[in-house]
Amino acid sequence: MPSQAPKLSEQPAPPAQEVTAENDAFAARLRGFGPVGIIAAVLVVGLGPVFEPFGALLAPLWVWRSRTPWRAIGYVRPRSWFRTIVLGIGLGCLFKLLMKAVVMPLLGAPPINPAFHYLAGNPGALPGMIFTMIAGAGWGEETVFRGFAFERLGKLLGTSSTAKAATVLLTSIWFGLLHYPVQGLAGAEQAAIVGLVFGTIFAITGRLFALMIAHAAFDLTALAIIYWNVETRVAHWFFS
Repeated sequence: MPSQAPKLSEQPAPPAQEVTAENDAFAARLRGFGPVGIIAAVLVVGLGPVFEPFGALLAPLWVWRSRTPWRAIGYVRPRSWFRTIVLGIGLGCLFKLLMKAVVMPLLGAPPINPAFHYLAGNPGALPGMIFTMIAGAGWGEETVFRGFAFERLGKLLGTSSTAKAATVLLTSIWFGLLHYPVQGLAGAEQAAIVGLVFGTIFAITGRLFALMIAHAAFDLTALAIIYWNVETRVAHWFFS
Protein backbone atom coordinates (compact mmCIF):
# COMPACT_ATOMS: atom_id res chain seq x y z
CA MET A 1 0.00 0.00 0.00
CA PRO A 2 1.23 3.46 -0.75
CA SER A 3 2.24 5.36 2.32
CA GLN A 4 0.05 8.23 3.31
CA ALA A 5 1.48 11.77 3.06
CA PRO A 6 2.05 13.35 6.45
CA LYS A 7 -0.69 15.59 7.64
CA LEU A 8 -0.05 19.33 7.36
CA SER A 9 -0.12 19.68 11.12
CA GLU A 10 2.62 17.11 11.42
CA GLN A 11 5.04 18.93 9.13
CA PRO A 12 7.78 20.79 11.01
CA ALA A 13 7.44 24.57 11.07
CA PRO A 14 10.15 26.44 9.19
CA PRO A 15 12.72 27.99 11.51
CA ALA A 16 12.21 31.64 12.29
CA GLN A 17 14.58 33.83 10.35
CA GLU A 18 16.89 35.84 12.55
CA VAL A 19 16.74 39.57 11.93
CA THR A 20 20.21 40.81 11.03
CA ALA A 21 21.73 43.98 9.61
CA GLU A 22 21.48 42.43 6.16
CA ASN A 23 17.77 41.56 6.20
CA ASP A 24 16.47 44.43 8.38
CA ALA A 25 14.74 46.52 5.73
CA PHE A 26 14.20 49.61 7.87
CA ALA A 27 17.83 49.57 9.04
CA ALA A 28 18.93 49.35 5.41
CA ARG A 29 16.78 52.38 4.55
CA LEU A 30 18.29 54.32 7.44
CA ARG A 31 21.79 53.52 6.15
CA GLY A 32 20.86 54.49 2.61
CA PHE A 33 20.24 57.83 0.95
CA GLY A 34 16.61 57.42 0.05
CA PRO A 35 13.83 59.43 1.75
CA VAL A 36 14.18 57.63 5.10
CA GLY A 37 17.96 57.98 5.22
CA ILE A 38 17.88 61.64 4.19
CA ILE A 39 15.18 62.52 6.75
CA ALA A 40 17.15 60.76 9.48
CA ALA A 41 20.35 62.61 8.56
CA VAL A 42 18.57 65.97 8.45
CA LEU A 43 17.08 65.35 11.88
CA VAL A 44 20.47 64.43 13.37
CA VAL A 45 22.40 67.36 11.90
CA GLY A 46 19.50 69.77 12.36
CA LEU A 47 18.43 68.99 15.92
CA GLY A 48 21.76 67.77 17.30
CA PRO A 49 23.61 71.12 17.31
CA VAL A 50 20.51 73.12 18.33
CA PHE A 51 19.25 71.09 21.29
CA GLU A 52 22.58 70.25 22.92
CA PRO A 53 23.29 67.81 24.36
CA PHE A 54 20.00 65.94 24.05
CA GLY A 55 19.63 66.45 20.32
CA ALA A 56 22.93 64.66 19.79
CA LEU A 57 21.34 61.49 21.19
CA LEU A 58 19.77 61.08 17.77
CA ALA A 59 23.14 60.10 16.29
CA PRO A 60 23.72 57.09 18.61
CA LEU A 61 20.03 56.21 18.17
CA TRP A 62 20.58 56.16 14.40
CA VAL A 63 23.67 53.98 14.81
CA TRP A 64 21.78 51.50 16.98
CA ARG A 65 18.63 51.30 14.84
CA SER A 66 20.45 51.26 11.51
CA ARG A 67 22.68 48.45 12.80
CA THR A 68 25.76 50.47 11.91
CA PRO A 69 28.96 49.41 13.71
CA TRP A 70 29.83 51.82 16.51
CA ARG A 71 33.37 52.18 15.23
CA ALA A 72 31.93 53.74 12.08
CA ILE A 73 31.29 56.95 14.06
CA GLY A 74 34.56 56.70 15.99
CA TYR A 75 33.24 55.00 19.11
CA VAL A 76 36.32 52.83 19.54
CA ARG A 77 37.46 51.77 23.00
CA PRO A 78 40.87 53.35 23.71
CA ARG A 79 43.81 51.07 24.38
CA SER A 80 44.49 53.17 27.49
CA TRP A 81 41.83 55.43 29.00
CA PHE A 82 44.43 57.19 31.14
CA ARG A 83 46.61 58.07 28.17
CA THR A 84 43.57 59.13 26.14
CA ILE A 85 42.33 61.43 28.90
CA VAL A 86 45.75 63.00 29.48
CA LEU A 87 46.31 63.45 25.74
CA GLY A 88 42.86 64.93 25.22
CA ILE A 89 43.13 67.41 28.09
CA GLY A 90 46.63 68.48 27.05
CA LEU A 91 45.65 68.91 23.41
CA GLY A 92 42.51 70.87 24.22
CA CYS A 93 44.13 73.26 26.70
CA LEU A 94 47.21 73.99 24.57
CA PHE A 95 45.13 74.35 21.42
CA LYS A 96 42.87 76.94 23.05
CA LEU A 97 45.81 78.97 24.38
CA LEU A 98 47.42 78.86 20.92
CA MET A 99 44.20 80.03 19.30
CA LYS A 100 43.67 82.83 21.83
CA ALA A 101 47.24 84.10 22.00
CA VAL A 102 48.45 83.59 18.41
CA VAL A 103 45.94 82.54 15.76
CA MET A 104 42.96 84.77 16.54
CA PRO A 105 45.04 87.95 17.06
CA LEU A 106 46.62 87.32 13.65
CA LEU A 107 43.11 87.11 12.18
CA GLY A 108 42.22 90.44 13.76
CA ALA A 109 39.81 89.09 16.34
CA PRO A 110 39.01 91.28 19.36
CA PRO A 111 40.70 90.16 22.59
CA ILE A 112 37.34 89.79 24.38
CA ASN A 113 34.56 87.48 23.22
CA PRO A 114 31.49 89.69 23.73
CA ALA A 115 29.03 86.82 23.37
CA PHE A 116 30.31 85.18 26.56
CA HIS A 117 31.81 88.07 28.51
CA TYR A 118 28.84 87.89 30.89
CA LEU A 119 30.57 84.82 32.35
CA ALA A 120 33.39 86.95 33.78
CA GLY A 121 33.22 86.64 37.57
CA ASN A 122 29.79 85.02 37.32
CA PRO A 123 29.84 81.83 39.47
CA GLY A 124 26.10 81.28 39.08
CA ALA A 125 26.54 80.60 35.36
CA LEU A 126 29.34 78.08 35.80
CA PRO A 127 27.40 74.82 36.45
CA GLY A 128 25.24 75.15 33.36
CA MET A 129 28.15 76.18 31.15
CA ILE A 130 30.39 73.38 32.42
CA PHE A 131 27.66 70.82 31.70
CA THR A 132 27.08 72.28 28.23
CA MET A 133 30.78 72.28 27.39
CA ILE A 134 31.32 68.69 28.49
CA ALA A 135 28.08 67.06 27.35
CA GLY A 136 27.03 69.42 24.57
CA ALA A 137 30.32 70.43 22.97
CA GLY A 138 32.69 67.65 23.97
CA TRP A 139 30.38 64.70 23.48
CA GLY A 140 27.52 66.09 21.40
CA GLU A 141 29.31 68.20 18.79
CA GLU A 142 32.04 65.64 18.21
CA THR A 143 29.48 62.87 17.83
CA VAL A 144 27.49 64.86 15.26
CA PHE A 145 30.13 66.87 13.37
CA ARG A 146 32.92 64.32 13.32
CA GLY A 147 31.41 60.89 14.00
CA PHE A 148 28.00 60.98 12.27
CA ALA A 149 28.86 63.50 9.55
CA PHE A 150 32.05 61.67 8.59
CA GLU A 151 30.22 58.34 8.39
CA ARG A 152 27.47 59.76 6.17
CA LEU A 153 29.80 61.73 3.90
CA GLY A 154 32.18 58.80 3.77
CA LYS A 155 29.38 56.61 2.41
CA LEU A 156 28.40 59.34 -0.05
CA LEU A 157 31.82 60.55 -1.24
CA GLY A 158 33.99 57.51 -0.57
CA THR A 159 37.04 56.95 1.57
CA SER A 160 39.85 58.09 -0.72
CA SER A 161 42.28 60.76 0.47
CA THR A 162 40.51 63.34 -1.68
CA ALA A 163 37.12 62.35 -0.32
CA LYS A 164 38.37 62.55 3.27
CA ALA A 165 39.87 65.98 2.63
CA ALA A 166 36.55 67.14 1.18
CA THR A 167 34.74 65.76 4.22
CA VAL A 168 37.07 67.60 6.59
CA LEU A 169 36.60 70.84 4.64
CA LEU A 170 32.82 70.58 4.35
CA THR A 171 32.25 69.73 8.01
CA SER A 172 34.64 72.49 9.12
CA ILE A 173 32.84 75.15 7.09
CA TRP A 174 29.50 73.89 8.38
CA PHE A 175 30.79 73.86 11.96
CA GLY A 176 32.05 77.42 11.58
CA LEU A 177 28.83 78.75 10.05
CA LEU A 178 26.73 77.38 12.89
CA HIS A 179 28.78 79.45 15.34
CA TYR A 180 28.31 82.69 13.42
CA PRO A 181 24.84 83.73 14.68
CA VAL A 182 25.97 83.77 18.33
CA GLN A 183 29.70 84.54 18.15
CA GLY A 184 30.02 86.51 14.94
CA LEU A 185 32.87 86.30 12.43
CA ALA A 186 35.63 85.66 14.98
CA GLY A 187 33.68 82.79 16.54
CA ALA A 188 32.96 81.30 13.12
CA GLU A 189 36.63 81.52 12.15
CA GLN A 190 37.75 79.86 15.35
CA ALA A 191 35.14 77.08 15.04
CA ALA A 192 36.15 76.42 11.43
CA ILE A 193 39.81 76.09 12.42
CA VAL A 194 38.87 73.77 15.28
CA GLY A 195 36.87 71.73 12.80
CA LEU A 196 39.84 71.52 10.43
CA VAL A 197 42.20 70.34 13.18
CA PHE A 198 39.85 67.91 14.89
CA GLY A 199 38.46 66.71 11.57
CA THR A 200 41.94 65.97 10.24
CA ILE A 201 42.81 64.02 13.39
CA PHE A 202 39.59 62.03 13.12
CA ALA A 203 40.11 61.34 9.42
CA ILE A 204 43.52 59.87 10.25
CA THR A 205 42.73 57.97 13.45
CA GLY A 206 39.02 57.11 13.17
CA ARG A 207 38.81 57.46 16.97
CA LEU A 208 36.57 59.97 18.70
CA PHE A 209 36.99 59.75 22.48
CA ALA A 210 40.27 61.69 22.66
CA LEU A 211 38.70 64.43 20.52
CA MET A 212 35.66 64.57 22.79
CA ILE A 213 37.94 65.16 25.76
CA ALA A 214 40.05 67.67 23.82
CA HIS A 215 36.96 69.59 22.70
CA ALA A 216 35.64 69.78 26.26
CA ALA A 217 39.07 70.85 27.55
CA PHE A 218 39.28 73.50 24.79
CA ASP A 219 35.96 75.04 25.84
CA LEU A 220 36.64 74.73 29.56
CA THR A 221 39.96 76.54 29.08
CA ALA A 222 38.08 79.28 27.25
CA LEU A 223 35.60 79.42 30.13
CA ALA A 224 38.41 79.75 32.68
CA ILE A 225 40.03 82.58 30.71
CA ILE A 226 36.74 84.43 30.53
CA TYR A 227 35.67 83.74 34.12
CA TRP A 228 38.93 85.06 35.57
CA ASN A 229 38.75 87.99 33.15
CA VAL A 230 42.19 87.44 31.62
CA GLU A 231 41.12 87.29 27.97
CA THR A 232 42.90 90.50 27.04
CA ARG A 233 46.07 89.48 28.86
CA VAL A 234 46.23 86.11 27.10
CA ALA A 235 45.41 87.67 23.73
CA HIS A 236 48.36 90.06 24.20
CA TRP A 237 50.94 87.47 25.25
CA PHE A 238 52.71 87.82 21.92
CA PHE A 239 50.99 90.77 20.23
CA SER A 240 50.49 94.07 21.99
